[in-house]
Amino acid sequence: MIHHLLEKPLRAAVRAVLPDARAEAIQVRPCPDPKFGDYQTTSLMSLAKERKLNPRQLATDVLAKLDVSAWCESVELAGAGFLNFKLKPRAIVELLQQAGRGEHLFFQKTAAPRTIVIDFSSPNVAKPMHVGHIRSTILGDSLARMLRAFGHRVITDNHIGDWGTQFGILLVGWKEQLDRAALEREPLGEMERLYKSVAAAAEGDPAVRERARQELVKLQSGDAENLGIWREMISL
Repeated sequence: MIHHLLEKPLRAAVRAVLPDARAEAIQVRPCPDPKFGDYQTTSLMSLAKERKLNPRQLATDVLAKLDVSAWCESVELAGAGFLNFKLKPRAIVELLQQAGRGEHLFFQKTAAPRTIVIDFSSPNVAKPMHVGHIRSTILGDSLARMLRAFGHRVITDNHIGDWGTQFGILLVGWKEQLDRAALEREPLGEMERLYKSVAAAAEGDPAVRERARQELVKLQSGDAENLGIWREMISL
């Protein structure tokens, strides 16, 4: 966070020149063109405009009070009142070494923590997972880790959805179309075949939809046969 290290003495220099100035508004940002330096502040021009001062003169006065020699090879006055900071390579090396030792991670914790809910993965539990779930899982977990690192309270939810309808369909397929040999060879593939077959049939046949509904009702009511099949599906 070198720009914060530079802001502290810069704000002190501003207060030395203008004791009643709101120095917190003075900011250092990456220089838009590296040929001018590594970091830059344009805040002195805004401060001068507020007070009807000559911005270049104000920048000159602030620069005379400024000491950033611990980090910078030079600080140059440019244009109407820019200050351009050129870092010492050694300062960058030391900052990276500090990060390597875990002393900082190039960010600051938030001053206003929030509670954030992240829902990710969310597979259909009656079908095999696929590469899309990997992408969602990685993105969701990465967001959660970053937000926690910033100090937020994060609630993560891997919502597996409504398992009722899917298992009603699977129960019909299991009882009416199951190929045991295929199930032993490739259980997920066989269950996906059953799911697709019955789901397609249910779209055009109300009787199939009703059979799936009834099988689900039996499962939810604790029917021993359906519970046994359901547990076998879950295990597979």
